[in-house]
Amino acid sequence: MKVRRALMACARGLALLPVTLAGSITLFTLTVVSLCLIPLGLGVLTTPALIKTVRVHANQRRLVAATWSGVRIRVPYRPLPADRRSGITGQVELCAFLLKDRATWRDLLWLVVDMTGGCVTAVLAFAFVPYGIEGSVLAAGTWDPIVGASGTYWYAFVPVGSQRTANLAALLGLGFIGLGLFVSPVLLRTHFLLARAFLDPTPNMALAERVERLTETRHDAVDTSAAELRRIERDLHDGAQARLVAMGMSLGTVEALIEKDPAKAKELLATARANSAEALSELRDLVRGIHPPVLAERGLGDAVRALALRMPMPVEVEVELPGRAAEPVESAAYFAVSEVLTNAAKHSGAARMWLDVHHEDGMLRIAVTDDGRGGAEISPGGGLSGVERRLGTFDGILAVSSPAGGPTMVTMEIPCTLPAPKPAG
Repeated sequence: MKVRRALMACARGLALLPVTLAGSITLFTLTVVSLCLIPLGLGVLTTPALIKTVRVHANQRRLVAATWSGVRIRVPYRPLPADRRSGITGQVELCAFLLKDRATWRDLLWLVVDMTGGCVTAVLAFAFVPYGIEGSVLAAGTWDPIVGASGTYWYAFVPVGSQRTANLAALLGLGFIGLGLFVSPVLLRTHFLLARAFLDPTPNMALAERVERLTETRHDAVDTSAAELRRIERDLHDGAQARLVAMGMSLGTVEALIEKDPAKAKELLATARANSAEALSELRDLVRGIHPPVLAERGLGDAVRALALRMPMPVEVEVELPGRAAEPVESAAYFAVSEVLTNAAKHSGAARMWLDVHHEDGMLRIAVTDDGRGGAEISPGGGLSGVERRLGTFDGILAVSSPAGGPTMVTMEIPCTLPAPKPAG
């Protein structure tokens, strides 16, 4: 396994070489030239496109870092303004916005580091094993035609001119191979750690992003609460309130007919009783929509199990929670799960779903998976967008993996603590 890992690191170091050399050098040169052309006006048109290309290049390195070495590099870019104007004016505003973003200048600095230090670490991650193989085969007689054609051949610090020196070079080559098997994965990881030092957001940038996100989610929370109050008011007015008014009118009529037409009065009483039962059912549904009783009484685990039982398809539920979170967190998690399950049941075409809820490292983690057709995404105004806003109120996140053809996995995380339940008595 270690040999395979080292050989993979060697091959990946080779794959990174053209990216660090041609890619980073070309992008850095073009971007600097474009920045110099801004005073002439031409750079205003070319700089935004080049900065976006640099960001694509950096994001590709982030993906490779996570895939090849498990090095996570966060994305620090500020979202582009949604109300940009069109034409030259909009282009100037976009250029100014990108140049004011500190991440733009850190990306340019990373390009310089990538074409120097990044290139060196990629070369070293690749070079040891092939160079060691070259030395180890000299003892098999390959040294003779080389020396015959060009004279003494230097392998590292060994002058190869005879079988004896070729044997020494072969021993040195085996040493290089052994060294490469050990250091190639380390050097590859060093390459990505060097990239993370420049591509990862600084503490100040992360703090600014967090403040901006919290401000946005607080506004969303206020808007959501107002919309929820309007929904409750509408449901009460159109549902239970209307039935209670109708029931009151029926009882008034019964009072007038109780002596004149007992049969008709009895019929109206039956209608009033049916209206009262329907009003009570609607009130229960309304209360369940605000805060399900099972959630208040039994906690998130039993609440999502009850939710899964109401789905039109089998839902396999696995819950591992050592205690109960704060009531607002439980409520947000419950309604997020409800929305995701409902969306999957309506749109995914799945025959089966899986729900996993557990708490780890200070995070409430929820994963909903289905075997449907895939293609789910977070779109503005969609159900998943609403879930993302709901979780954002608690500094939570939502991630969707849904390739065409499925499966779809929706992952939710909410930072929280779960105090252990108090012992009875």
